[in-house]
Amino acid sequence: MIAIVDYGMGNVASVATAFKRLGYDTVLTDDKQQLAAASHIILPGVGSFNAAMKEIEARDLTETLQQLAAEKPFLGICLGMQLLFTKGFEHGESRGLDLIPGTVEKIETDYLLPHIGWNALTIKNGHEAFDSYQDKHVYFVHSFEARTNQENLVATTDYGTEIPAIVRKGNVFGIQFHPEKSGEVGVGILKAFLQEANQ
Repeated sequence: MIAIVDYGMGNVASVATAFKRLGYDTVLTDDKQQLAAASHIILPGVGSFNAAMKEIEARDLTETLQQLAAEKPFLGICLGMQLLFTKGFEHGESRGLDLIPGTVEKIETDYLLPHIGWNALTIKNGHEAFDSYQDKHVYFVHSFEARTNQENLVATTDYGTEIPAIVRKGNVFGIQFHPEKSGEVGVGILKAFLQEANQ
């Protein structure tokens, strides 16, 4: 069973549908026992970094999520990816889950923000599980980006600047775009996460 973390700020129905297409059952929960019993943890998110962390802390989930990320395959999607990092600067400075070192800051680009639409992926060397998605287009909606070491980058996209699109540290993965809105490519990337995380 895959657990989708319920903290009131996720596009959870479409995420659950995407995993169902891959043959996986999901449960939407903020119950610590259900989260601990799950095979994989999915942290979705729509909204602001500051508000999301307040909701996670209000539900007393911060330490639980940090512990689960050390034990199980863990995937953050969109805002959920941003929460994986040490700090965020949307509506002031907020601490994140600190599962991947780095910060989340406003995209520095001459292009219009928010970054909305389909952009191509550039897969970094050493991430063969995702190689088939080189130059494939996926759907983004965001104004803030992760800033982290190159070693944590699986894929990037270009929006007048290089933006992290997929990140990884150990069994913790993050996807900045919306795989559930990215058609067959998005579903395939979720499948690649499940296969890679289980190795």
